[in-house]
Amino acid sequence: MLEVDFNRKYHACWAIVPQPYVSLICIHSFKLLIIVVLRRGLEVFDSGDTLGRVSTMAQTSRGGLLERLATGPVIGDGSFVVTLERRGYVEAGPWTPEAVVQYPDAVRQLHRDFLRAGADVMQTFTFYSSDDKLQFAGHLKEVKDSINCRTLNEAACDLARGVAGEGAALVAGGFSPVPGYAEKGRAYVIGEFHKQLDVFKGKRVDFLLGEFFGNVEEAEWSIEVMRQSDLPVACTMRIGPAGDLDGVTPEECAIRMAKAGAAVVGVNCFYDPFIALDTVSRMKNALDKADISVHLMIQPMAWHSPEIRNDQRGYSVLPEFPFAMEPRLLTRAEVARFARQAYHMGIRYIGGCCGFEPYHIRAIAEELAEERGFRPPGKDKHSGFESLKKSVSEYQRPRGNRQYWEKLVPASGRKDGKLLADVPPKTERNTMRETGPVDE
Repeated sequence: MLEVDFNRKYHACWAIVPQPYVSLICIHSFKLLIIVVLRRGLEVFDSGDTLGRVSTMAQTSRGGLLERLATGPVIGDGSFVVTLERRGYVEAGPWTPEAVVQYPDAVRQLHRDFLRAGADVMQTFTFYSSDDKLQFAGHLKEVKDSINCRTLNEAACDLARGVAGEGAALVAGGFSPVPGYAEKGRAYVIGEFHKQLDVFKGKRVDFLLGEFFGNVEEAEWSIEVMRQSDLPVACTMRIGPAGDLDGVTPEECAIRMAKAGAAVVGVNCFYDPFIALDTVSRMKNALDKADISVHLMIQPMAWHSPEIRNDQRGYSVLPEFPFAMEPRLLTRAEVARFARQAYHMGIRYIGGCCGFEPYHIRAIAEELAEERGFRPPGKDKHSGFESLKKSVSEYQRPRGNRQYWEKLVPASGRKDGKLLADVPPKTERNTMRETGPVDE
């Protein structure tokens, strides 16, 4: 087994070994030297040397999604639609991903930022990219030839794969809710999912990920379609402790997604990490009790949201969303604490959703560096809290330790700030189902 592996990697290794190591190849046996080079590559990569390319190859050997989850944590990426809106490339309200064809460099750079931060997965920016959603947003009427499900999904796959190839990342083909779910029924929704599946299969993504589902029934439909490929299937829902929009509990949602065929289940978006952890804990207990073995996944939002803990409408009902969420933002120390708690709970796919910037993902990757066996690529400019000890400021130097930042209670600086928001009461019109536009 070892011999086959070395023979397979011979030419790749020779191409990236610097000249001093080439001379050693002439002296030592090939098999022994490659072991030394790979080990040395991991060490040198940690210090920023060019042999980091050897480390990348060693990481690639970890295999696909399920193989990686079986051996350690997988770090997901973070916010796309919200972050690109803030950068001026996505329109708030529709939240559709036409930037993949209109502003591909912006999308590529965000992928690259997450890769440098330590993400193991480049998820295609295909959130809300179904023809049904695009028509709802008005795009099919305006520029039908270039803004449609196929063109957006193809472009998104190419961007994600291009950046994934710069490291050792996997590409996830992403599915999300279809607005017509509530009114147009199963056959229509499955047809919309199939359009994306056809692209993902043609582009040879590494696994499939359904996310942001408010109803477990639609999540099951997405899993049914995703399983028609030979790729690993993951699925998450935007639920908290109160369950889905029909009141289905987190426990039942997890069991139903697993029985539908998802190998990875969990939650994403809508709630902060600590509410999300409570939700996944309930999922885990139910799965264990039912003797169902699947991997667990968590990709919460990056804003504190205690007011909506038991509100199925999630963050969208907060008065500050989307243009004034900054005061709620998680600190890096809080993200590190979340990552550690998630890992101890047995969750192995850990990432972020709306609001999770690259530096948040870096906090996860750094916190779990020992479990992963390596630090993120951006470590050459990140020596942790200790770096503050190098500051010329006498006020910053004492803060150069982990304990200071873990104990810190950040101030907002606003004299008229509020601790909690006044959340509007539930009505039949604002249940957050993906339906047609509401006339005001």
